[in-house]
Amino acid sequence: MMDLYENVSIRCSRLTTKAYSTSFSLGIRFLAKDMRDPIYSVYGFVRFADEIVDTFHGFDKGILLEKFKEDTCHAIDNGISLNPILQSFQKAVNKYGIDRECIETFLESMRMDLFQSEYTPEEYEKYILGSAEVVGLMCLRVFLRGDAEKYETLKPFAMKLGSAFQKINFLRDLHADYKNLGRTYFPGVDLNAFSEDVKKEIEADIEKDFQMGYEGIKQLPKDARFGVFVAYVYYYKLFRKIKNQHTHDILSRRVRISDRRKFALLFGSYVRHSFNLL
Repeated sequence: MMDLYENVSIRCSRLTTKAYSTSFSLGIRFLAKDMRDPIYSVYGFVRFADEIVDTFHGFDKGILLEKFKEDTCHAIDNGISLNPILQSFQKAVNKYGIDRECIETFLESMRMDLFQSEYTPEEYEKYILGSAEVVGLMCLRVFLRGDAEKYETLKPFAMKLGSAFQKINFLRDLHADYKNLGRTYFPGVDLNAFSEDVKKEIEADIEKDFQMGYEGIKQLPKDARFGVFVAYVYYYKLFRKIKNQHTHDILSRRVRISDRRKFALLFGSYVRHSFNLL
């Protein structure tokens, strides 16, 4: 009967991923079969923590986040949880040796969202580390199936790719973060005077992260490479679309990639992957 509960748990993580992110779901479909459920599990864990700080208005988010942290630690230590998202996550953590420090660093960044609306350069770097770079490292453990030596080699590349994805999210969600949540992640940026020059500085920083992240993708095992490359292609296309938008447009609406365009990008990515053109 435990198999039935395990199946229910991973289905909850899959459902969460597919409900919240079509782009990541698409990329996960093209990973090796044994990698898919662990990555769904990582995403489900990350998404639930993010929901606490972004969505559960009217509740004591601090208490909820602390309880989520305690439940996470208990699940990992004991190999069981009545929360199906944490049950599937602890399975991935314990099987692939995902670092506890990465998990704690991630949750600390979520806690920052409870109390901060603006960030200094140092706080911004700390937030990026916890909210994105360590998530990349969690996934890297799965992609390498626990290969510790290869993990150390690819760590900086995975962190930069995670950083690029997160910074794109910040740009895409500038309006919503500021108007709905009162947050401004980019340090020293006054959104009431958001200029093209400032936007270009941010984009130049993201471009550097993308370049390093791409070098890491090329070094991944082939059965992980294509799925990660699909996510990379989607985010890079979104990045290029944002670069072509005026600051006024970025602040007034959320830039999106249509489903039709996503599948066109998928086809192009498959061709490049098939002919070893990455």
